[in-house]
Amino acid sequence: MSKAFDAIIIGAGQAGPSLAERLTDAGMKVLMVERKLFGGTCVNTGCMPTKTLVASAYAAHLARRCANYGVTIAAPITVDMKRVRERAATVSYNSRTGIEKWLRGMNGCTVIQGHARFIGAHEIEIDGEVFTAPRIFINAGGRANVPDMPGIDQIDYLTNTSILDLDTLPKHLVVIGGSYIGLEFGQMYRRFGAEVTIVEKGPRLIAREDPDVSEAVKEILEGEGIACRLNAECISFKPHTEGTEVGLDCSSGDRKAIGSHVLLAIGRRPNTDDLGLDKAGIDTDERGYIKVDDELSTNVEGVWALGDCNGRGAFTHTSYNDFEIVAANLLDGESRKVSDRIPGYALFIDPPLGRVGMTETDARKAGQTLLVSKRPMTRVGRAVEKDETQGFMKVVADADTRKILGAAILGTGGDEAIHGILDIMNADVPYPTLQWAVPIHPTVSELIPTLLSDLKPAQ
Repeated sequence: MSKAFDAIIIGAGQAGPSLAERLTDAGMKVLMVERKLFGGTCVNTGCMPTKTLVASAYAAHLARRCANYGVTIAAPITVDMKRVRERAATVSYNSRTGIEKWLRGMNGCTVIQGHARFIGAHEIEIDGEVFTAPRIFINAGGRANVPDMPGIDQIDYLTNTSILDLDTLPKHLVVIGGSYIGLEFGQMYRRFGAEVTIVEKGPRLIAREDPDVSEAVKEILEGEGIACRLNAECISFKPHTEGTEVGLDCSSGDRKAIGSHVLLAIGRRPNTDDLGLDKAGIDTDERGYIKVDDELSTNVEGVWALGDCNGRGAFTHTSYNDFEIVAANLLDGESRKVSDRIPGYALFIDPPLGRVGMTETDARKAGQTLLVSKRPMTRVGRAVEKDETQGFMKVVADADTRKILGAAILGTGGDEAIHGILDIMNADVPYPTLQWAVPIHPTVSELIPTLLSDLKPAQ
C-alpha cells in the first residue's frame, strides 16, 4: 500500500529545503527524501568546507608575507593540518545539522533518510515502501567524475570529497585537471606547504575563460611555486614507491611526475544513474543530466529537476535560483525562465576571479560590434594599499546598445566587486548608468566607472 503526498522532493541540496518550506507554507503535505548528507554538495563537499580551507591557506600565506606590512613574527610559520581539517569539518557539520533540524521541524514536511527510486511516473520506492505524489522535484546533485584513464584502477586517488578527510600534508600533490576545483585545491595545498603540480590536458588553464585570464592565473600560480603542465594529451598512472607515477605526454618538460597524492579534478557527473528514471520515462542526455525545459520541467508532466542534476548550472547560486523559478511559477503565478538568468560565477583562488556574462572571445564569435576596456589592478588604490596588485579588470560591451555583455575581475575583491556589473546587467540598462555612479573610496569597485569610461572599439 502506498502513502500519498502532495509533493515529493528527492534531495536536500540547495534547492530542496527552501522549496519544501514554500510548498508547506502553501498548505501542501511534503515528503523530503535525502539519501546521505543534508545540505548537498555546497555544505558537505563544496563551497563551505573548501572556502574554509581557502581561508586557512590565505592566513598562512599572509603570515609568510607579514614582513611586507612591517609586521614581524619570530617563530617559523607552521600549519596544523589536523586543526585545519577540523575547522572545515565543523563549518560543514554546523550547516548540515542546521538544515536537517530545519526540515524535521517544518510543519507539513515528512523527512526520510534513504535512497529513493522511481517505480512509475509519480511513484517512488524507499526501502520497500511506496510513496506517491502528483508533483515530484528531483534535486539529486552531482559527484566527482572519474574517467577511465590508463592505470587509474591501480592507484589510490583523491576526489574533491575524499581530500577533505586529509589531516596530513601531502609531500607532493599532483592535481589532474586545470579548472576551478583543481586550481583552488592546488593553490591551497601549496600554501599549506606541499609541492604541487597541476596537469591539464588542454593548452591552457580554465579553458572557458579568455586567454589573457588563463595566462594571468597561470602566472599567479607559478609565482607561488606551482608547476603547471599543459598539453598533457595522454595521462596514465602506476604505483610508485613514493606514491604514484603520473605519466604525461606533454610537449615539453619531464614525461612523468611522482606524486605522494593524486587529486582527480576532472569535472562532475549527475547523481541520476540509480534513481530509476527509466521507470518514470524521464529523459536524460548522453551524460546523464535530466533534460528540462526553460521552466525546469522534465518531459514527464508534474516532474521537475533542479540543481546540478539538470545540467543547467553547476553552482550553488544557480541551484537556489532553480528553486526560485519553480516556486514563482508554481505558487506565485509568474513565468520565470532559466534563459533569463545572467551567468555569473567565481574562481576562488587568491586573488579571486569574478566573472559575469560573455567572455570577450564568445562576444567576438557572436559577431557583435564590441567595446572593450581593460585595466590592471595596479591602478586600484585598495589593491595597492593591501599589497595585492595581481590581476586586472576587463569589461565587454555592445557598441550599438551600449549594454554590458560581460566582465572579468581577476584581483583582490574581484568575487565581490563583480556584483556591481552583474546588477547593472540584470537591470538591463546602458553602461553609462553605472559609469556615472559615485563608488566609495577606497574600494576595488571604485575603478569600475573608470573602466567603463575607457571603453573603446575592439581591435
